[in-house]
Amino acid sequence: MNKIFAMLAFLPLFVGVANGATVVATVDGNPITDTDITARVALMAKQGRTSATNRRQALQNIIDDYIKLNYANNFGVRPTNDDADKELKRMNLGDMDDTMRSVARLAVRSDIAWQVIMARTIMPTVDVSDSDIASEKSDLIRERGLPIEITMIRLIDIPNETAKKLSKPKNCDSAVKIAEDLGGYPQKITALQYELSDDMRQRIADLPILTWSPVVDNSVVLVCKESKTKEYKDIDDIIKQNAMFRKASQIADQNLKQLRRKAVIIVNDDRYKL
Repeated sequence: MNKIFAMLAFLPLFVGVANGATVVATVDGNPITDTDITARVALMAKQGRTSATNRRQALQNIIDDYIKLNYANNFGVRPTNDDADKELKRMNLGDMDDTMRSVARLAVRSDIAWQVIMARTIMPTVDVSDSDIASEKSDLIRERGLPIEITMIRLIDIPNETAKKLSKPKNCDSAVKIAEDLGGYPQKITALQYELSDDMRQRIADLPILTWSPVVDNSVVLVCKESKTKEYKDIDDIIKQNAMFRKASQIADQNLKQLRRKAVIIVNDDRYKL
């Protein structure tokens, strides 16, 4: 977590309590209570994000929410609670009490605002190279796969010595025959790349067509055919946009670090100081 610049001050006793909740920190005058942090931790859990330092991370997240919203306000970007409620309904996070809903609205409003700022001020300045696009495509293949129909041959329970005898086939049918001639029972599979399991996508990601893979878990695979689907026609544009968004996100993260340094952040609770 990035360093929070804590400013200690002798505050009147009543400042530490708002509606019965202890004010843990303020950012540019906006109070953050212990109850807010508890609600944010619960929200993070609903989103499947947990860690040993959840409360500190929750405080940092809320601080960032206010910083993003304050910055976006300079550009006239002011997402409303109604905007946040629509997104929360789509996210389907289940029941929330008033405090958690308030904290969730803050998080969603800041996210909406930050995305708009990225689109307006960063994305137009971002350019990506061929290597950026190639890297993005490689990541996409490994993580999700592409809308490409794959025809492959799989041999399971194959001894290493037998696998070494597999010769290069001319097509799918010859691959099947080569395997059968060695006493194997080849499986011919046709599926969209993104329908394959993660480990199978990783195995074939850099595997040349009509080339047997190394033996993994007593099995080998061979991709004998790839066919682009109708969805594939827009994939290059999608990959380029993803590469641009990734680079823009990196720039936005650097900008956020600068904004944190400029923000007036006061942490009143020693548990949250670094």
